[in-house]
Amino acid sequence: MHGTPHIVSDVMTRTVVSVGRQASFRELVRLMRDRQVSALPVVEGEGRVVGVVSEADLLHKEQVRDVDADRYTRPGRIADLTKAAAATADQLMTSPALTTRPDATLAEAARTMAHAKVKRLPVVDGLGLLQGVVSRADLLKVFLRGDEEIAEEVRREVVSYLFPPPASVLSVDVREGVVKLVGRIRDTALVPVAARLVRAVEGVVDVQFELTGARPGEASGAGRP
Repeated sequence: MHGTPHIVSDVMTRTVVSVGRQASFRELVRLMRDRQVSALPVVEGEGRVVGVVSEADLLHKEQVRDVDADRYTRPGRIADLTKAAAATADQLMTSPALTTRPDATLAEAARTMAHAKVKRLPVVDGLGLLQGVVSRADLLKVFLRGDEEIAEEVRREVVSYLFPPPASVLSVDVREGVVKLVGRIRDTALVPVAARLVRAVEGVVDVQFELTGARPGEASGAGRP
């Protein structure tokens, strides 16, 4: 019923800085500083992503200065000590890289980032070749949709299906992403369904209702489900 959702290729950054396996530690630091990014894809060949180096990977070298070396020799900490001594991207990177596809939905990419607690994902095609990078900020771009564009989708994809006239008469108003449905409806039991569907429209921040029943004595659906 809903329109086609935005996908990663709609919002990703296509011009991406990447590094090879032999990029030095200082080169990685300079690139992150100059490009103002928190992670860099590591590629080989024609651009196949083989790993990612993040700020967290680089910070192991600084952290080990202030920690008793004995702590790094305990079980489970050897990998940290290895990264602290690393000098190239090949030694520092997390591999295999956590990636997403250009045709993944924004919700899928957001879930991947949230689960892995990362700020950005390399975007790769079916061959694993780098196509771009998508960040948390990119995923938030849908909330910049125009209010009238959101309102038109709500009218077309939700109201026309759940509350068709003449039994129901509704107006849709959107301000700063908050959708308000005002009017008279035949079946107030559909209000929770409408709330879920409206919130699923990209760019919607919240949904509010000011509704009454279509017939005298019918229970009101006013309020926020």
